[in-house]
Amino acid sequence: MISEKIKIYFDKSVDVVFAIILLFIMIGIAIGTAQLLVTTWKLFAFEGITGHYIDIITDVLTLYVMIELSRSLVEYFNIHKIRLTFILDAAIVFIIREILIALFKHQIKPDMLYALSAFLFVIGALRVATVIVYQREKLAVESDNLGHDAKN
Repeated sequence: MISEKIKIYFDKSVDVVFAIILLFIMIGIAIGTAQLLVTTWKLFAFEGITGHYIDIITDVLTLYVMIELSRSLVEYFNIHKIRLTFILDAAIVFIIREILIALFKHQIKPDMLYALSAFLFVIGALRVATVIVYQREKLAVESDNLGHDAKN
């Protein structure tokens, strides 16, 4: 009885915390989008071939990471589980973002590139594994539901 009430309060507390986090991420996405529009106008200064393109690439990829994180929180409100695929997607984009920025600025050493590539490979493998596990769970639930329907 008491443990059930504690679980209800815990679930509501987690919902409130995730809602606040989601609100701040949405505010950050809105501010980031506005700043991206302002940065785009700087391209007309024509400061060489690269100009402010690195800023735009960085801003777009950062916004994409924030969107992926917000998707994981929205999904939590739908199924009350945090799906690892959205978080891994954000991590993959973040690592690719770092590699692209470092390559674009010519500031990455081969050993760091190898380390980030290995890390990206591991996270990519985890991403594939989570999709496979999710599909197996989904098929198991569907076959279980079909079994119950056949009995009725």
